[in-house]
Amino acid sequence: MGNPAGVKRDFPKMEKRRLAAVKLYEKGISQSNIARELGVCKQAVSQWIAKYKSGGIESVKWNKKIGQSKRLTPDQLLSIKKAILEGAVAHGWHTDLWTTPRVAVLIEKMTGVKYHPGHVWRILTEDLNLSPQRPIRKALERDEKKIKQWRKYKWPALKKKPKKRKKP
Repeated sequence: MGNPAGVKRDFPKMEKRRLAAVKLYEKGISQSNIARELGVCKQAVSQWIAKYKSGGIESVKWNKKIGQSKRLTPDQLLSIKKAILEGAVAHGWHTDLWTTPRVAVLIEKMTGVKYHPGHVWRILTEDLNLSPQRPIRKALERDEKKIKQWRKYKWPALKKKPKKRKKP
């Protein structure tokens, strides 16, 4: 769930504490006394000792990996980004608007990895460095030449101009 206070964890310090618990355990000190000595709960000491017994000293050291590992490889992310930049129409949708459910379907089709649409935005923004955008909507009947002429000649005539001040 994370740390609600927003305090950063000191991983090297946490590793030292686990290693100290293992050293104390090897000296024959009980887990409850180790917990009291280090200022942690008994359950934590119990977990550390169980890890130590099953995997040795390396299993209680900090492995510099925090959180769940990424489910998509860099190559997969690159191919997904290319597909997104090709447009939604190129991948079978009727409009060019990419939504998170559409991107989730695309990721599953391309990689076999299933993501909830509510979590896809994190992949788009953090991993693919894409920002939310919508396609510009323009009428099919739009005539750019006439619009340019209107802006150049008609608009200045219609635009309000400040009234001239009388000189005192």
